[in-house]
Amino acid sequence: MRDGHRWVRRLTLLCAGLLLSLLGTAAPASAHAALRETDPADGTVLRTAPRYVTLTFTESVGLLTDSFRLYDPDNRRVRTGPASHAPGRSDTARFSLPAKAAKGTYTVAWRVVSADSHPVSGAFTFSVGNRTATTPSAAPDAAGDPVTTALYNIARYLAYLAAALLLGAAAFVAYCRPSTSAPLRAPALAATGTLLAATAALLLLRGPYEEGTSPSDALSLSALTHTLTTRPGELLLARTVLLLIAGTLAVLLRSRRQGLPRRVVLPAVAVFSVALSLTWSAAEHASAGIQVPLAIASATLHLLAMAAWLGGLAALLRTLHRASRVSATVLVRFSRLAFASVTVLVVTGVYQSWRGLGSWQALTGTTYGRTLLAKLAVVTVLLLAAACSRTWTTRLVRAAAPGATAPARVPEPATGPPLPPEPEPEPSPPAPAPAASLHLLRRSVLAEAAVGVVVLVLTTLLTSTVPGRAATEAATEGAVTSGVPAASVITVPFDVGASGGRGTVQITLDPGRVGRNSVQAVVYGPDGGLSAVPELRISLTLPAQRVGPLDTKVTDRGGYWAADSFDLPMPGTWTMKVTVRVSEVDQVTVSRTVRVTR
Repeated sequence: MRDGHRWVRRLTLLCAGLLLSLLGTAAPASAHAALRETDPADGTVLRTAPRYVTLTFTESVGLLTDSFRLYDPDNRRVRTGPASHAPGRSDTARFSLPAKAAKGTYTVAWRVVSADSHPVSGAFTFSVGNRTATTPSAAPDAAGDPVTTALYNIARYLAYLAAALLLGAAAFVAYCRPSTSAPLRAPALAATGTLLAATAALLLLRGPYEEGTSPSDALSLSALTHTLTTRPGELLLARTVLLLIAGTLAVLLRSRRQGLPRRVVLPAVAVFSVALSLTWSAAEHASAGIQVPLAIASATLHLLAMAAWLGGLAALLRTLHRASRVSATVLVRFSRLAFASVTVLVVTGVYQSWRGLGSWQALTGTTYGRTLLAKLAVVTVLLLAAACSRTWTTRLVRAAAPGATAPARVPEPATGPPLPPEPEPEPSPPAPAPAASLHLLRRSVLAEAAVGVVVLVLTTLLTSTVPGRAATEAATEGAVTSGVPAASVITVPFDVGASGGRGTVQITLDPGRVGRNSVQAVVYGPDGGLSAVPELRISLTLPAQRVGPLDTKVTDRGGYWAADSFDLPMPGTWTMKVTVRVSEVDQVTVSRTVRVTR
């Protein structure tokens, strides 16, 4: 028994270490609404300032008190009109610009809340009249506070883990009906307390998490009031009320030493479990996208099946180590419960994967798809471990089953009244499983539970990753999902020596790093206004590696020149050659150096 307790402690430390390592290295939760398009489009040059700046997302979004920030060419914040949704469009937001706008490059930093409760932030640029080299100081403000994000993610993970343990223990007691539930009281109380504390933390941190501010704002009454008016806040409050009601009823029944009848326990546990699970499924991926009602039902069943299997495993493991005897009937019932849970998990998992991915390409081409593949691989290992546990369970049941005996023959007297019938023997209680075989089952269940924790962690990570369908759609539409483009802006003056043959070419290499880039060039005349030229060629050479020249193949787009796709194969100091032709015979080539990073 000491050896078994030592293995349980090791499993607990392993799970805690795995969870903390993931939390320590994880990036902030990826948002689930992706920016589809902007008007003005990112990187464009306009002759005059627009009246509105409009952003369209892949799903409906909620606006914050400071959702949009506009910075002028000198990185000073510009006062804008209030943010609002476009008429009849919950997925489109806009704000108005001031009547007068200076020439140069403007930066728009934005932060909204997607329909599935996760904030999304990013930035883009546009220029009025001409481009200017702008240092994007707005990016840190839009990214969110890392401490708040880390604390919020920790609370989310703990809530998932505690819910799995609590619901799994409830399902184990209600369906498997062990002879005593005493070994499970302490874990159930710990899970309930942890879930209450995590839910309270989520409620307090929700406001700073959405706004991207520090954890100190969690105690703000206005932030908490705003949270309670949103759907995620309402669901967190409902979860708290459910836990308090269930805890109060459990304490009252125990104080009166009065248990509920068996016919009442199972429906009561089912109703409580479904209601508690809805506080997750109605606020996560299922609440946005296609087929929302069906998706919420599928997500609820998926969560319940996961809790019944993984949480039930923890309850069985605790029972095997704490109880001196375990009825074979309990093992058989848990085996049936696990099989039913796996069936539900497979059916709902296939549907949710189809809904989240949208295409086979997203399975390997998106973070969501790759995380899903990792989960499927671990689930395969879990199924193998479950098969081993099921095999040992079958052997234990057969070993514990009493041997069949032929009924004794009752002699009949030759004369006189018949003998009274012998009383039927009372049914003997189910025989306990042999101790030696139980030891092997404990090890098998322990391995199954360890792999189950990894599945639970990957499941939680999936809820904080952009679904493959949304990521693919955003990429197809050319969306900008996060950050300010780290573009290189190069200004190249030229002079062909002829009258009116002077000016500058402003070239933007976006993002200015190794890999695929876009190139945009605007030609300005001697008066500083936009100038049309019959030909413009831009090439890059890396002398240190004898690479190039590489022609960017820019084409005239009506007022500016551009190439949507240009590959830079390696970092270094490149030489950019710009050839400008202003007439049939007048042209000049000017060189500038450009630093390209990884």
